[in-house]
Amino acid sequence: MQKIPSIISCLIAALLLCQCSTVKSVTEEKNDGWISMFNGKDINDWTTKIHHYEVGDNYGDTFRVEDSIIKVRYDKYEGDFNERYGHLYYNTPYSYYHLVVEYRFVGELHPGAPSYTIKNSGVMFHSQDPRTMPKEQDWPISVEMQFLAGLEEGKSRPTGNMCSPGTDVVYEGKIDPRHCINSTSKTYFGEQWVRAEAIVLGDSIVTHIVNGDKVLEYTKPQIGGGVANRYDPAMKIDGKLLKEGFIALQAEGQPIDFRKVELKNLKGCMDPKASNYRKYYIKSDPEDCKYN
Repeated sequence: MQKIPSIISCLIAALLLCQCSTVKSVTEEKNDGWISMFNGKDINDWTTKIHHYEVGDNYGDTFRVEDSIIKVRYDKYEGDFNERYGHLYYNTPYSYYHLVVEYRFVGELHPGAPSYTIKNSGVMFHSQDPRTMPKEQDWPISVEMQFLAGLEEGKSRPTGNMCSPGTDVVYEGKIDPRHCINSTSKTYFGEQWVRAEAIVLGDSIVTHIVNGDKVLEYTKPQIGGGVANRYDPAMKIDGKLLKEGFIALQAEGQPIDFRKVELKNLKGCMDPKASNYRKYYIKSDPEDCKYN
């Protein structure tokens, strides 16, 4: 791992210390910058993109809201899965932030979905805009915090891993050639809720946290690598650092529930004289400052 400047290390330590991993903590801090990306009622603030379909076509009601939960389901699909990988994108891109997602796996893998997608999903970040994806592009150019659940007692299957469709990251001091890098998390079985957090600091450092434990850290997310297919070549500039992008929930054949998707923006006006100054910002955006 590359040596991180002390100021960044201190910021990460402070964030991990003050952002308690419990649901109660996030609820108490909603008035201090936390945004509920999912309102518990609908997904009007989100946009779907499913492989083989145009952006905005939520084929088969793949992403739906029931019981104040975003549910990923395939009961309205005709035929086999047919690589209908889907993503639900929040309509606002972000750069520096602390993201919280609570998920649980349910049900059975849809027929025809690849075996590796059993109890497999994730959240994408620093993603390209779904409106820049051709109809036949399978995966967005993005970084993924991968979610997995255990399949066999006594066999480790960590969650909170890093996967990289169309991207690369620097891990332990060098660009890692692997598509996925395993975290150090525990293995979680059954339909239990799991809390996943990502602290994303632009193109510098990314930290994964699962149920309160730091499980993975890497730096310099950038465009590169493979896996993503049939993209617009203009969108894949290998070596370009990813400073910001969209956040998307994944659907790849396994039913899954998301009951919480919250974010604390860490980039904004850092001038105490401005009306929109916030003490928790760690990345300055002078153009965002507002003065009475």
